[in-house]
Amino acid sequence: MAGNILIAVLVISEPQLHTPMYFFLGNLSCLDSFTVCTILPKMLAGCLTGHSTISVWGCIAQFYFFASLVAVECYLLAIMSYDRYLAICKPLHYVSLMNTKLCFRLAAGSWINGFIGMSIYILLMSQLIFCGPKDIDHFFCDISPVMKLSCGETKTVELVTTVFSSIFTFPPFTLTMTSYIFIIRNIMRIPSTTGKKKAFSTCSSHLIVVSIFYGTLVIVYVLPKTERLRALNKVFSVFYTLLTPLANPLIYSLRNREMKDALRKFLKKCV
Repeated sequence: MAGNILIAVLVISEPQLHTPMYFFLGNLSCLDSFTVCTILPKMLAGCLTGHSTISVWGCIAQFYFFASLVAVECYLLAIMSYDRYLAICKPLHYVSLMNTKLCFRLAAGSWINGFIGMSIYILLMSQLIFCGPKDIDHFFCDISPVMKLSCGETKTVELVTTVFSSIFTFPPFTLTMTSYIFIIRNIMRIPSTTGKKKAFSTCSSHLIVVSIFYGTLVIVYVLPKTERLRALNKVFSVFYTLLTPLANPLIYSLRNREMKDALRKFLKKCV
């Protein structure tokens, strides 16, 4: 979380990072910080005190903010991959295509779509009736364990869960994979072996994180719920709730030379 906050501060304060790539990275860092904040404080409080309670509306609110932020991240990762596609495959047109106005529109569209889309979903979730057991078999208020506690009809919510999850995962994942296919094809044309290795090293790191993020989302929210998958849901949830936000600063930014230079300048100013 500290890494994400540091990246956001550097992107805002250092003029050399005022480019489309770092603008989107700044958005991703803020997003990951917010995602961790929706889950970690309550989870840590439960671990420290030995017991954790949450009201029904508190649970719905936690899921709303978490689900909205995850939806935003799905589209933001796709936009970032498209940005890299333009920078690598169409360098001469990059500045004119990825201009400031388009950057703001793409980022704002991701945030607005994520929160509005989940607002519709939360309206359905709020209609669930709870009258049985009150122990949630999870470390946060995720939809599947919450629906298990409902004593009313849940088929509509289950169907909408599958539909919304598909909308927020498959289109951006397809765009991300398509962008990287074109990027890799362009990398293969690089004559230098060293250049190829460096480019593949960066792309492979990005692809691993993106694949884990989208893959675990599909497993938890889209695939049919078998007993084995239900048992592994908590394990898969750790990847997109905690590990991905922790890995993103290392994968996308802190290995970057421009980010390291900006960090040195920022520290000199502070000292």
